Amino acid sequence: MSGLNFSKSFITHLECSSCHAQLDHRQVHNVCPQCGKALLARYDLKAARERLSPDIFNKREATLWRYRELLPVLDDRNVVSLGEGFTPVVRLKKLGTQLGLSNLYLKDESYNATGSFKARGLCIAVAKALELGIHEFCIPTAGNAGGALAAYAAVAGLVSHIFMPEDTPHINIDECLLYGADVHLVQGNISDAARAMIAAKGDKSWFDMSTLKEPYRLEGKKTMGYEVAEQFGWKLPDAIVYPTGGGTGLIGMWKAFAELGELGWIDARRPKMISVQSSGCAPIVKAFDARAATSGFWQNAATCASGLRVPKAFADALILEAVYQSDGAAIAVGDEEIITCIREVAKNEGIILSPEGAATVAALSTLRERGVVNESSVILLYNTGSGFKYTEVLQRAAVAG
Repeated sequence: MSGLNFSKSFITHLECSSCHAQLDHRQVHNVCPQCGKALLARYDLKAARERLSPDIFNKREATLWRYRELLPVLDDRNVVSLGEGFTPVVRLKKLGTQLGLSNLYLKDESYNATGSFKARGLCIAVAKALELGIHEFCIPTAGNAGGALAAYAAVAGLVSHIFMPEDTPHINIDECLLYGADVHLVQGNISDAARAMIAAKGDKSWFDMSTLKEPYRLEGKKTMGYEVAEQFGWKLPDAIVYPTGGGTGLIGMWKAFAELGELGWIDARRPKMISVQSSGCAPIVKAFDARAATSGFWQNAATCASGLRVPKAFADALILEAVYQSDGAAIAVGDEEIITCIREVAKNEGIILSPEGAATVAALSTLRERGVVNESSVILLYNTGSGFKYTEVLQRAAVAG
């Protein structure tokens, strides 16, 4: 990666998402020491507004580091990059015509390093950890986050301990091993993997990279929101349909839109944030239907979309807050619908979606029926990873066709 040579970060501090305690970003933190909730990076956006403008970014290289000043790494020497970010937005013309949606788009995160959007968050988190003197990490994962952490740890010469369910797609397990990670397979789901990780960690100096249990993965994910704004000419879509497991991407985009608004680069209008889950693991949907502020634990979670098999997101309150504030929705879809949509999008658009990405397509008919979107709505779907990492699911889709 070429030298950045941009202005330094405008980061000022960390703030608790719940009790609003303020902490020094130059010190190591996981969650808020007062209430145990997620920490958010804050920036001097007034100063940034005076020194930055939207038109500077198109002159920079097409990675997430084009937003360097609005990311938390202070010193360019700590940047760890594999060319992640600035993934393409594709118009789904045939699918849109079939569904009666004239402005249907897909942001394809499979173009990221390691084949998924997880590269964004782990890229920033590892870079900031390197800056803070952290050298050893641990993470529970459904697959792609583990691969991303293992890859960036390998680039930085650091150590990663990956805990994943034993039924994780084989390619995810193999990639972690190839990157040199210490891999632990656990019976159960990602929550069971997290418990096994905590037990193995004990008093070791492993830094916990779990979703939203450190402040900086979110900063990588928020760049999806910056990119959407830039790619749509600084005018946001009407609706963003997002597959939701841990929910960091949805929360990150909502944070990005708030920052962009404060910078004065977008107007006050916000997209409807639509959370899509599997009917076999839908804690956010259940909470949304009850208009609850948090979700319960989903028992016996099961779905072919491994990234959606998260029985309870750590930052469920922030996911639901974004959905409610945006007048959005939460929708559950079945595995058979997901399989069908993988096949139909491949045949019509030439794109092999991940099961998580296919879930967003499966939700569209229900969203249209409920009036959440209409024929003229500008709708952005997210394919969060490469379908080629799910060979067992692709085989089901191919056989069913």
